[in-house]
Amino acid sequence: MATIRRRRRPFAITVLAWLYVAVGAIGTAGHYANFWKQKPTVNEFVWITVLGAAAIVAGLYMLRRRDWARWLAIAWMGTHVAISVFHPVRELVVHCALLALISYLLIRPEASRYFTAE
Repeated sequence: MATIRRRRRPFAITVLAWLYVAVGAIGTAGHYANFWKQKPTVNEFVWITVLGAAAIVAGLYMLRRRDWARWLAIAWMGTHVAISVFHPVRELVVHCALLALISYLLIRPEASRYFTAE
């Protein structure tokens, strides 16, 4: 009988995954709460919903060790960098720094071993 050895999830992945779940849920709820003040277009409503759901899905599936989820998480942050181009420069810089940090945490060797180990 073969022994299956599970790799422990790196602490940084655990924290990052739960942050994605929280940011996706709280951010989407916050946008929805503002909808009564500012009537969004259908396009804005769809984007907010899709991006919030993507963050939650990325976080939950990173916890389940799905390799594609880390790439979704990086793409999610990359989308925020692209959106930030139309906002104040400070916001763009913060999103770029977060993208660099998140990419580092999700691509480093320890994370790669966790996501790709059978």
